[in-house]
Amino acid sequence: MEETMTGSTVAQPTARTTPSRNRVILLVVVALTLTAAAEAIGSHKVPLGPGAITLFPIIWGLLLGAVVSVQRFRPVPVRMQKAATYVVEAGVLLLGVRLAFVVGHELPVLKQASAALLLQELGHLFGTVVLSLPLAVLLKMGRSAVGACFSIDREASFAMVSERFGPDSEEYRGVLSMYIFGSVVGALYVTLLASFLAGTGFLDPLALAMGTGVGSGSVMAAASAAIAAQNPGMADQIVAVATVSNLVTTLLGLYVGMFVALPLADRFYRLLTRGRTIAPTTGPAVAPVAGTDASAGLRPLAAIGIALLAMIVSNVVHTGGFQLRSLLGFALVAAVVLAGLGLKKVTGLPAVAGTSVLAIALTSPISPVADVVLSLIEPIEFLALATPILVFAGLSIGKDVPALKHIGWRIVPVGLVSFAASFLISAVIAHVLL
Repeated sequence: MEETMTGSTVAQPTARTTPSRNRVILLVVVALTLTAAAEAIGSHKVPLGPGAITLFPIIWGLLLGAVVSVQRFRPVPVRMQKAATYVVEAGVLLLGVRLAFVVGHELPVLKQASAALLLQELGHLFGTVVLSLPLAVLLKMGRSAVGACFSIDREASFAMVSERFGPDSEEYRGVLSMYIFGSVVGALYVTLLASFLAGTGFLDPLALAMGTGVGSGSVMAAASAAIAAQNPGMADQIVAVATVSNLVTTLLGLYVGMFVALPLADRFYRLLTRGRTIAPTTGPAVAPVAGTDASAGLRPLAAIGIALLAMIVSNVVHTGGFQLRSLLGFALVAAVVLAGLGLKKVTGLPAVAGTSVLAIALTSPISPVADVVLSLIEPIEFLALATPILVFAGLSIGKDVPALKHIGWRIVPVGLVSFAASFLISAVIAHVLL
């Protein structure tokens, strides 16, 4: 997460609060209200066949945020929606540290599952290229099918496709379409699938947790929380496995996508279409939503502070009370995030990697402060931290509606197949190996 300040965000000083600050205050108030409402609604289980789908506060948070974002009675300013996206990035870093603390404590369990974690990338490869690409060709998505179906590993896909095909290509538009689809419904969709399968008992909970590591922090956070909630006795192990799985996918996904998945998708597309153009272009490319101006003038410290405040409120409502010890835990989480950002400036190491390494080191079996750290974060509920992240994600959806209309309906079935197949095949591979 990098600080980006554009000239348009700087207002002339006045006696009153600047418009930019007003937007931030409004964003905070709305987000805190929706977060508290989502947690107050609580969890509700809906029986479905041999299992059940549990509707968690994270789902209510995403839906409430989306409703506010797309309504037209009092339109949400686009810059406020972009700021919400930036807060999501900060929230994922904070949540990642909370998860990494558990990872350090559960390192012995992760060592036993190392083979399954490494082979999960096969599930992502087959789920996207082998299954969703033929469907995209059948639906006549054109060359955009290559970008949409080679990976769901999020932001890195933009760079890979841009370098190979160019930023104005159909392939690049396909990446954008899958990115928006994943941002809008990915977390909700995979969470519902994970909740249902966790209720059936057909697959090992740890295998399901590995399957949630599709390269998206919000998808992993929401889906693994749903699995952990239905298996409270294994909650820490589930969270640890899901976190490491997502980290492995993020790291390996870059190289697998660049050297295997993207070339394979390109050749597979040519084979399926025999080199023919099966669909006309659908208009000018749309700028990606994950660009450098996504912060809308919001500073990194402000984004972290907003996300942290929302998480504290969510945790209080979720647990039904306030514990002073939790404030120390939140302060520790924030300190590790800031240290990770500082490490990024010095070494160039990605913030998510640096913060994870630091947090894992603090709670690893050889750490002298592991017990103290675990005691401080114990009152902080993992599921409560995920809720405000999805609230902010929902609040950012409105700005993507024009692009969604431009992309069309075809990305919906293709995206559903990509996410479901990637999650399910990875979970089955992990289940067999475990």
